[in-house]
Amino acid sequence: MKKLRVAVIGIGFWGRNHARVFKELEETELLAVCDINAERAQNVAKQFGVKAYTNSGKMLRRKDIDAVSICTWSLKLADEALKALKTGKHVLVEKPMAVSVKQAGKLVETAQQKKLHLTVGFLMRFIPGIQHMKKAIENRIIGNLVCATAKRVSEWPERIGDIGVVKDTAIHDIDVVRYLFDEEPIAVYAKTGSMKYKKFEDYAQIMLTFNGGRSAFIESNWLTPYKTRTLIITGSKAIMKLDYISQELTIEDAKETMQPRYPWQEPLKLELQHFANCILRKEKPLINGIDGLKTLQIAEAALKSSETGKVIRIT
Repeated sequence: MKKLRVAVIGIGFWGRNHARVFKELEETELLAVCDINAERAQNVAKQFGVKAYTNSGKMLRRKDIDAVSICTWSLKLADEALKALKTGKHVLVEKPMAVSVKQAGKLVETAQQKKLHLTVGFLMRFIPGIQHMKKAIENRIIGNLVCATAKRVSEWPERIGDIGVVKDTAIHDIDVVRYLFDEEPIAVYAKTGSMKYKKFEDYAQIMLTFNGGRSAFIESNWLTPYKTRTLIITGSKAIMKLDYISQELTIEDAKETMQPRYPWQEPLKLELQHFANCILRKEKPLINGIDGLKTLQIAEAALKSSETGKVIRIT
């Protein structure tokens, strides 16, 4: 079986997980890892039996690398992704994809021009419970979709150093809501602030409104002393609740409460396997560069709403 030959740029905690999964998958062959920290690059390369680089440009000149995962700090994501696309590599770039809509648009444009696969690391879509929710909405098992409420709170993550809670954390829920509602919000109203960490916003409450009076409320912070990751979808006939951490899904209607049983699966493995199969077998991408661009646009609108105290219309 033909394998997708891959490399990882940025091998901190999350990039190392990408390298591990690529090594485990039957569809992929991990060839190299790259990090500006030479010791880290060498250690991870040794762990997985691949070549280490500290210069991504040098690594990307290799003709035997088909695709790369970009897992650097947020400020560097777009630069590294653009570099990879320009050298003819398919790209999975971690969220938020870029620090601005303009940067994200350049990535989408370059990928389209070069006919390369570009996807964004919105991991939540690959949690089985989200797929169950999507089917329940499409098949009207919960009746008409009314609203969604997402809660993603925890203590300050040590890995963070260059971005706030909206583009790092809430952006996951913005993407999930877009996916489940199957349309773009028409307006955003948000409140954000910095309670502990003055460099970036560390809490946010975001309200998205959609056509037909439907809405979504997203709460994110880095202040809560315990980790909570939940999503509630309210329909006219039933309510669905998902715990992202345990992957437990509950469906409640007027008569009963049900918990569908399905095996726990590692979302990252599902995501990277899908990435490989989109390239090897031309599967339809669950996420593309335009999804990343539109989600980032909504995140920026939320920050603008908080700054101005106004509702921001999405065009």
